[in-house]
Amino acid sequence: MSSSGITKRCLLSAARDRRLNLGHQETEVSLRDLRTFVAEHEFDAYSGSLSDFDVHGNLLVTCGFSSRMNGLACDRFLKVYDLRMMRAITPLQVHVDPLFLKFIPTYTSRLAIISQTGQCQFCEPTGLANPADIFHVNTVGQLIMTFDVSASKQAMVFGDSEGCVHLWADSPEVTFNAYSRETDFALPCMVDTLPHLDWNQDLMPLSLIPVPLTSETLLSDWPAANSVPAPRRAPPVDPEILRTMKKVGFIGYAPNPRTKLRNQVCVRACGDIPYRLKELDNEFDSFSQVPESPIGREEEPHLYMVAKKYRKVTIKYSKLGLEDFDFKHYNKTLFAGLEPHIPNAYCNCMIQVLYFLEPVRCLVQNHLCQKEFCLGCELGFLFHMLDLSRGDPCQGSNFLRAFRTIPEASALGLILADSDEATGKVNLGRLIQSWNRFILTQLHQETQEQEAPQAYRGVGSSSFGSSGDSVIGQLCSCEVENSSMCRCGKETVRVSSTLLFTLSYPESNDKTKDYEFAQILKRSICLEQNTQAWCENCEKYQPTVQTRNIRCLPDVLVINCEVNSSKEADFWKTQAEYAFKKTVMKKGGLEIPKSKEISLGEWKDLGNAEAGHLYTSIEELKNIWIPHSIQMKLTKNKELDVCNWNESDELSSSDDQDSTYTYDLMASVVHILDSRTGGSLVGHIKVGETYHQRKEGVTHQQWYLFNDFLIEPVDKCEAVQFDMSWKVPAILYYARRNLHAKYNLTIKNPIEASVLLAEASLARKQRKCHATFIPLMLNEMPQVGDLVGLDAEFVTLNEEEAELRSDGTKSTIKPSQMSVARITCVRGQGPNEGIPFIDDYISTQEQVVDYLTQYSGIKPGDLDAKISSKHLTTLKSTYLKLRFLIDVGVKFVGHGLQKDFRVINLMVPKDQVIDTVYLFHMPRKRMISLRFLAWYFLDLKIQGETHDSIEDARTALQLYRKYLELSKNATEPDDFRKVLKGLYEKGRKMDWKVPEQDSQSSPKNAAVFPAVLAL
Repeated sequence: MSSSGITKRCLLSAARDRRLNLGHQETEVSLRDLRTFVAEHEFDAYSGSLSDFDVHGNLLVTCGFSSRMNGLACDRFLKVYDLRMMRAITPLQVHVDPLFLKFIPTYTSRLAIISQTGQCQFCEPTGLANPADIFHVNTVGQLIMTFDVSASKQAMVFGDSEGCVHLWADSPEVTFNAYSRETDFALPCMVDTLPHLDWNQDLMPLSLIPVPLTSETLLSDWPAANSVPAPRRAPPVDPEILRTMKKVGFIGYAPNPRTKLRNQVCVRACGDIPYRLKELDNEFDSFSQVPESPIGREEEPHLYMVAKKYRKVTIKYSKLGLEDFDFKHYNKTLFAGLEPHIPNAYCNCMIQVLYFLEPVRCLVQNHLCQKEFCLGCELGFLFHMLDLSRGDPCQGSNFLRAFRTIPEASALGLILADSDEATGKVNLGRLIQSWNRFILTQLHQETQEQEAPQAYRGVGSSSFGSSGDSVIGQLCSCEVENSSMCRCGKETVRVSSTLLFTLSYPESNDKTKDYEFAQILKRSICLEQNTQAWCENCEKYQPTVQTRNIRCLPDVLVINCEVNSSKEADFWKTQAEYAFKKTVMKKGGLEIPKSKEISLGEWKDLGNAEAGHLYTSIEELKNIWIPHSIQMKLTKNKELDVCNWNESDELSSSDDQDSTYTYDLMASVVHILDSRTGGSLVGHIKVGETYHQRKEGVTHQQWYLFNDFLIEPVDKCEAVQFDMSWKVPAILYYARRNLHAKYNLTIKNPIEASVLLAEASLARKQRKCHATFIPLMLNEMPQVGDLVGLDAEFVTLNEEEAELRSDGTKSTIKPSQMSVARITCVRGQGPNEGIPFIDDYISTQEQVVDYLTQYSGIKPGDLDAKISSKHLTTLKSTYLKLRFLIDVGVKFVGHGLQKDFRVINLMVPKDQVIDTVYLFHMPRKRMISLRFLAWYFLDLKIQGETHDSIEDARTALQLYRKYLELSKNATEPDDFRKVLKGLYEKGRKMDWKVPEQDSQSSPKNAAVFPAVLAL
């Protein structure tokens, strides 16, 4: 806040907005960025002065004074602003003179308005004020000077001009926040005493001596004759740039050798010290020297240790977007990767882990509810796309869009800004562990809910949720008994459940000991720690011993490794060295004395086959501490036994099958440390037999590396090898053997035909007379092979990021983020052919940067439920309609459907897509617009001022009919090719522009169209 005293009050808005709201005593409220404090927007509230304001959710409400008759009068209209659209909405008229206001968000967003005379009125900010809701604070004639609401929202306090405080509450016993932070008051101005200076210290800086301002020459002001300026010398130009540079006039152009980060330069420490310049320049030259060998230039120096398949993969965009990007180069399997360019796509590897856990895959695909933003539903839609894909990458845009709307995710710090992802300031290892805990809890809660109606859930969707617990609870939940023992002897036992465990490491003085992973796991599950806790017997905080024991074993053991500092990393490294030595002794039959250090050459000799050892590669044994299998057993006394287990071993007959579980490692998520990109997250996943059977028709198991859209088979050793210098473990998933036999793994599509029936619009002003479509009747339900004309319009949420290269070409760094705004489907056959049965405008809660009105026909306000006159629906509602049409087997006809389905986030089989942009296309030629095709073949002029999706969908259907007619009438194979040649010849002459004159509106009669006339 400024020091001039004009700032009245500051408030933080909703957490996801990350804006600071500042109210001034003059007239305006300004919104400032929390990081830079730059003003983003200002609201000019009143003509006189602003007295108070408050923020709740997306609403900003102000009260103040207006200028009337050369004076200030209290304005009884409260100004209400929507922070999503940054504009004022309907003001609220109250019956008191408002001076203070506060939101009291208990059950609703109720607003308390206080006048200076003690009148108090309650009302909703978007409703009407009722005079019956006015109360009076008896201040015995004094004026109200301040007002506030308790953090528990159960009490209000008023301060009057006499210094009295009036407390109002909604019940006799009010709950207050007993652990609130103390108020920070401004400290009085205090002048510190000067420190004592020791003249005996040679390095004592003389600048610590306060010197008065003087005009006399100081002793340190050297004359010009005795001093030489030594400016910082510019670093030399990279020799590789000089070697490849081409001069045009006095300007040189050279390709970027990629030896430094983009838009950054190397800054040298202590470069302002003259007598170290030469030494530092030599260091700089030796560091930045580019190898002469072209092989050396491909590998950047700081990436030598990171294997290429583990590095962060990026998509290179061209003029055609993604159409010419070779994803097959990165993925030669039939499994689908996930694209990384979407905000918060750091969780891609964990999405893959959940997908390859068969019970979870079946659970979410059987789940369907009415919540607009349900992560279970969106994850089910995404898993359905992964099932349909044959190696093509998918994107989780709709899932991540729903993820960004969850308040708990924002509160946990799981939603990253674009700048945070780009700069790499976030600890991705810690972040993905928090995300793992959040998604398991969220799916557990969402799949427990059974309130959804049958029309949405489907007949078979309740097979997983018939019991009180969800499948996530059955898989991962473990009943835990927490015991707290005070030193007075009082013991408190509390029973709870947990979905995962976090590894707890020994104290620093014990970290050099040799531990097995099973020991650390048992210590972490049966945790014992000393802490301060409240004792009811002593009635105060006392040192207590807290212990945790489990009552049952989960089917899937989820472990957060919690390697967040160098101490934990050193512990893993030390234990891996111990395990390496023990493995070498066991396999090689050697004894390694503890007093003798084995050299690197001797270790390599151990892997020499000629030496008679049983294994060939010593590298396969390094950096391994965790086992592929572990065995856990609960004894009769409910004590836990954990031990490392061989993957090939089976349970003995003496072991109790019910109390002894054998777990096999199913997935490991690792954090790749990369100083260039800020790091990335990858996953090793053991893909089971059922997935290979569906994709490849073979039955086997195989470990794969999932690095966004890069998928590669790896050896099982890589899943447990962690080189702590660049590959840090984050999450481990152990699955119980024969897990699938316990669960019903059938998927029954929960989407029914009722989703296509008529539904209410979200828009308040929408009337039946404005309806632009006729919903399908029961006798019109689509069948396999039916034609449906489809078109979609989009708006821009984020502009693209591009850079201009030295040769003048443009390179796209990050594409623009689009959101579907309108989807239209028209009937493709029958008596009502061409009549739309879906014309939905999609409501969005995200800020729209560009409505693209010229190309989409979408205008500001069309997507706002309060002022729109369109048929407004949620994205999920329209998505279900399209999914039902795809599952039925209809064929979609449209122009440029590949991009439409990509933005809608749908995977449609190729045999169900008829795209007119490819029907009338010659190889190695340009794509032709729908407008030109309609003018050329149908004598129609469309897309005059703006685009209309109904018109475009009908035109695409007519073009398909025309294509069938031309193909049917062609007597020779080359006849249709002649038609296309005539089309391209006419397009080149017309510069692919539709003429405006009516004289040229019918190309069918033109001489350049002989092939069509012949047909």
